[in-house]
Amino acid sequence: MSNAQHQEGPSSADPDLSLIEQETAKASVDEDPLAGNQREFTGTRNLVVAAMCVAYSVFHLMVMNVYPLETWAYRLSHVGGGLFLGFLLFGASALSENTRDENRNPASLALLGFAAAGIGYALVAVAAIWINGTLMGVALPPAWAMSTFGIPLAAGSALAILHGWLFPQRDRHAFSAGDILLAVAALVATAYLIFFARQLQLRAGMPMALPGDMWAAITGVILIIELTRRLAGMALVIIASIFVAYSFLGPWLPGIFEHRGYDAKRFFSYIFTDNGILGAPIAISSTYIILFVIFAAFLQTTRVGEYFVNLAFAAAGHKRGGPAKVAIFASGLMGMINGTSAGNVVATGSLTIPMMKKVGYKPQTAASVEAAASTGGQIMPPIMGAGAFIMAEITGIPYMEIVSAAIIPAALYFISVYFMIDLAAQKANLKGLPRDQLPKLGALIRQIYLLTPIIVLIYALFAGYSVIRCGTLAMITAAVVSWLTPHRMGPKQLFNALDNGARMVLQLVAVCATAGIIVGVIALTGIGSRFSTVLLALADQSQILALFFAMVISIVLGMGMPTTAAYAVAASVIAPGVVNLGVEPLIAHLFIFYFAVMSAITPPVALAAYAGSALAGSDPVKTSVESFKIGLAAFVVPYMFFYSPAMLLEGTWFEIGHIAITAIVGVYLLSCAVQGWFIGHAGAVVRVALLAAGLSMIAGGWLTDAFGLGLVVLIAVLQKRILTAKDLAHGAD
Repeated sequence: MSNAQHQEGPSSADPDLSLIEQETAKASVDEDPLAGNQREFTGTRNLVVAAMCVAYSVFHLMVMNVYPLETWAYRLSHVGGGLFLGFLLFGASALSENTRDENRNPASLALLGFAAAGIGYALVAVAAIWINGTLMGVALPPAWAMSTFGIPLAAGSALAILHGWLFPQRDRHAFSAGDILLAVAALVATAYLIFFARQLQLRAGMPMALPGDMWAAITGVILIIELTRRLAGMALVIIASIFVAYSFLGPWLPGIFEHRGYDAKRFFSYIFTDNGILGAPIAISSTYIILFVIFAAFLQTTRVGEYFVNLAFAAAGHKRGGPAKVAIFASGLMGMINGTSAGNVVATGSLTIPMMKKVGYKPQTAASVEAAASTGGQIMPPIMGAGAFIMAEITGIPYMEIVSAAIIPAALYFISVYFMIDLAAQKANLKGLPRDQLPKLGALIRQIYLLTPIIVLIYALFAGYSVIRCGTLAMITAAVVSWLTPHRMGPKQLFNALDNGARMVLQLVAVCATAGIIVGVIALTGIGSRFSTVLLALADQSQILALFFAMVISIVLGMGMPTTAAYAVAASVIAPGVVNLGVEPLIAHLFIFYFAVMSAITPPVALAAYAGSALAGSDPVKTSVESFKIGLAAFVVPYMFFYSPAMLLEGTWFEIGHIAITAIVGVYLLSCAVQGWFIGHAGAVVRVALLAAGLSMIAGGWLTDAFGLGLVVLIAVLQKRILTAKDLAHGAD
C-alpha cells in the first residue's frame, strides 16, 4: 500500500482495545509488505500511478456490469493494461531506498536510445493506423505503418528488457526510463491487436496472417514473460520458454514429442488468440479473478476483513494452540477470495505467525500452519481462489455443481488441519493466549452484521445470480456495511480500494497470460492428446494408476506456479487421458485441481511454505516438509472421492452422511499417526496401526469401517494399559 493509502484507525496503544485488536488495527493501516522489486511512489508520481490503477479497476467493473465490450478487445485490454501498470510498478531487479544510480555511461545511454527509437517509431506508426481508421474512416491502414512498425517495436522492447538486466535502476521511489519504454511498448502492441481484433479472429494462425500480426504478438509474448519473471519468479518463465521452443523444435525431437513444426508467423499470431493467451486463464482473470480481488481490497480498505480475524481470536484464541486455530479460519476465508496461496500467507501470516510464536510454537511450525491453512483456502467453496470458475470454463460443468461437490472435501481438509494443530498443541503442552489480550466475543457478536458481505455473496451464488452480479453485490454490501463502523467508506477509501485491487491483481494477470501461452502450445502441437495416449498405455487401463500419474504430474507442474496457472496447465495436459479411461470429468478435474493446489506446500518447491518461512525466520526446506505433513489429508481426500462419489454429494443422504462421518474419523486417526499422539505419546508401532485404521475408515466401506474401529479400540486399550495416570492426565490436556 502506498503512502497515500493510509487510513485513519485506532492507535496500537489504544487502552480500550485488546492486544489482538491493536495488532489487527495496526496491520490494517500500516503499509502492505513490498516485494523486493516493487516501487513505492510519493507525491504526484503516486497520485498519477494510483489514478491509472483506479481507472484499470473501474474499466473492468464497468465492462462487467454496465457496458459490455467485444470479448477479444476486452481481454486484450486486460492483458495490455496489466503489462503497462506492471512495468511501472515493478523493477527488473531488487530495489532499495534513496538510491540514485541512473546509469549515465555510454553503453547504457546507447542501449536506451536505440530502444526508445524503435518503440517511439512503432508508437507513431500504430497511432497513424488508429487515426486513419477511426478518425478519418479510411478502410485501408497506411501501408508504411503496417510494413515497418513491427521490427522496431520488437527490437526496441528486447533492448529495453536487456537494459533493465544490465543497467538496473534501483531507486524504489523513481521511475525507470527502460520500464517506461516497456510500458509504452505494451500499449503499442495491445493497440495494434485491438484495432485488428475482428480480422485476427479469421486470419490468426493461418497463412494469410500479416507480418505485423506476428511482430505485435512477439512483442506481447516477450513482455508477458518478462513481467512474469518480475512478479512470479523463474519457474513459470522456464516452463513457458520450453513450450515456446518446443513449437519450433518439433521436427528434430524423438517419439511422441515429434511434430511438423511451425513458422514464426503462424505460431505467434495463433498464440494471441482465444486458443492461447486470450483463452480460459485470461477469460477468468479478466472477470472473476479481478472482481474478487477488488472485493478483497474492499474488505481490507473498509476493515471489514479485520472483523473476521478478531472474531476468530475471540472464539478460539484462548484455546490450546489458539492462534494456530485462528489461522485456519482467517487464512482459509481470505485465501478463498484472493486466488494465490503465497499471497495469502503474506497477508494473514504477518499477524498469525507472530502470535503463534508467542504461545510457544516453533517458527517453522507457525509458518507451516499458516502455509497449510492459506493453501486450503484455494479449495474452499464458493470461490476456491477462482479455481471453480476456471474448471467451469474448461469442462462446461455448471459452476454450482462444482461448488457443491467441493464442500465435503474442503471441510475434511480443514478439519484435518485442525486435528493436526490440536494434537501438536497437546503433545507440546501449548496454551492459548490470555483472555485479557483477546477481543471480547460478546462485543464482536453484536457486530455480526459485518459478516453481511460474505453472507450476501454466498446467498446470491446459491440463489442463481451470475457470479459477476454476486461479486458486485458483495462489494457494494461491504461499502454499505462500513457505514455502520467508525471506518466508513467515502470517496478517499473507495479510491484506495480500487487502487489496491488493481495492484493486487497484476501478478495473476501475468501468470494467467503465461499459462495461456503454455495452453496454446499444447493445443497447437497436439502434445496434450499424445501425452494422454502415453498415459493410457502406461496405466494399462488402470484408473487408479492413471490417477497416481496424474497426481505426480499435477504436483510437478504446479511447483513454482500460482494455483490458477498450475491447474490450467495440468488440466490441459492430463485430464483428457484420465477422462478417456472412464473417470467422470468432475472427479478427474477436481482430483487434478487438488494436487495442483497442494503443490504450494509440497517439497522441494513449496511457494506458500517459503513465504511463511520468510515471515517466521525459519528454514524453508524444514518448513515445507512440516507444511506437507500438516496438509497431508489433501493428498488422501482426492482418492477418497474417487472411490466414494458420495463425498461429492452424489448419492443418497444416508450414503453422504456415512462417508462424511467415517472420513472425519479417518482423518483424525491419520492426524494422530502423523503427530505421534493418541491418548498420549504414540510409539512407532502404534503410529503404524493408527495409519492403517485411519486409511480403513477413509475407504468408506462397511467392512473396512468395522476393521478400522476394531483396530482403534485395540490401540486405545493398549495405550491405556501402558500409560500411567500422570501420562493420561497430561495426554488429555
